Amino acid sequence: MTLPSVTPSDVRAALLLREEIALLDVRHEAAFATGHPLFAANMAADRIGLEAEARLPRKDVPIVLYDDAECLVAKAADQLAALGYSNICQLACGLQGWKSAGFEVFEDVNSYAKAFGELVEHRRHTPSLAAEEVGALIAGGANIQILDVRRFDEYATMNIPGSISVPGAELVLRAGRAAPDPDTTIIVNCAGRTRSIIGTQSLINAGVTNKVRALRNGTIGWTLAKQTLDHGSSKRGEIGAIAGGEANARDVAYRAGVHHIGFAEMAALQAQAGCTLYRFDVRSEEEYTAGHLTGFRHYPGGQLVQEIDMAAPVRGARIVVTDHLRVRADMTASWLAQMGWEVYVLEGGYDGKLEIGPPFVIPKPDPSHRYRRPYEGTDVRESAMQAYLDWEYGLVEQLRRDGTHGFFVI
Repeated sequence: MTLPSVTPSDVRAALLLREEIALLDVRHEAAFATGHPLFAANMAADRIGLEAEARLPRKDVPIVLYDDAECLVAKAADQLAALGYSNICQLACGLQGWKSAGFEVFEDVNSYAKAFGELVEHRRHTPSLAAEEVGALIAGGANIQILDVRRFDEYATMNIPGSISVPGAELVLRAGRAAPDPDTTIIVNCAGRTRSIIGTQSLINAGVTNKVRALRNGTIGWTLAKQTLDHGSSKRGEIGAIAGGEANARDVAYRAGVHHIGFAEMAALQAQAGCTLYRFDVRSEEEYTAGHLTGFRHYPGGQLVQEIDMAAPVRGARIVVTDHLRVRADMTASWLAQMGWEVYVLEGGYDGKLEIGPPFVIPKPDPSHRYRRPYEGTDVRESAMQAYLDWEYGLVEQLRRDGTHGFFVI
């Protein structure tokens, strides 16, 4: 098929005007991580059949494809057309055209969520402690509780000694049980920086009375400081919200501009055929499997914020999130709204008929095509870890140069 072209300036204008656009990098993830526009989403040409219909729910959404002179765009366009997508263009001169226009290129994956996390810390001065400081607190038997906000499988692979697994969006819902003593200092950690910043600021935004600190640079910083990690831990935080957690989470969402809607309003959103609507259930996998609302894809809240480019590659789309306890939906939605999304929390529905069964999972890419995260596993070179941290430190300035993000921080 013959593809029309759009210029980098056309794409930039769509982003600035908040128009719907799916800017898709059709290279493999490892190549994508070497550099891409801020709001590009990776969908490798040979994975379109696996991913497109889950990630691009509207068949006439504006799609712009690009590669870096690998001749992958035509193949990708043919596959999308075969699936019924009808509004497909290519980026003139591909990635090189973007660079030649003088526009910014971002490395790594989940780049704009990570850049947003850095902006949150920069603007809110999110408090943190260095690995050496936390290590000294542990050694001295201080009144602390370390909450690990990564996925449970990441936590089980390696974790800070004494920490409990409380994945991101679960913090406000579970921190009250994990740290019932208001004099306990809560320390939030992830693998690097983003999820610990967002987690720490979530508790602060929701009004927890405990002192809260991020573990600066997460398990990467812990490793670089020559501190010891545990392996195979299985401690999970139990439900027990912070005092006033539900009301506080709703207030946080309100301050971020989130709308709460019922089923009538959601039906009206669904009826607007010219707009992409994503629907996410942000609870745990176990809760989703036991019973979920029809049409909602499972995506735990903390990971949804971190991986929003993967979950919702159509920038400018609308998002509805749901959680029968509401706290996780409100906190997740508050962050998505600050990242520039039009986001809604659906209320009710769990007293009716629910679908039973596990979530749909997109198969993982071939390991040879996947970008190896510098914060994964236990055999990463220290030089790679430090280079990753150095890159994150520069993201706030790179956002300023790029100028398309539209983020705000409450």
